[in-house]
Amino acid sequence: MTKELKAKTNDDLMKTLSESREALRAFRFAKEGSKARNVREGRNTRRGIARVMTELNKRAKTTTK
Repeated sequence: MTKELKAKTNDDLMKTLSESREALRAFRFAKEGSKARNVREGRNTRRGIARVMTELNKRAKTTTK
């Protein structure tokens, strides 16, 4: 997954980040109403958000130097 993130542009990463955040928000609201939960989905979404943010921060640090 990190190779895929490195190949994307900053705009693509920002779009992926917003989509992931929306998916996590929808997951959180959906889990409250149902008893059957896929807990891993929420965990994987959070980790994906962290990966995207890490890549964006790394790029921001290298451009400022």
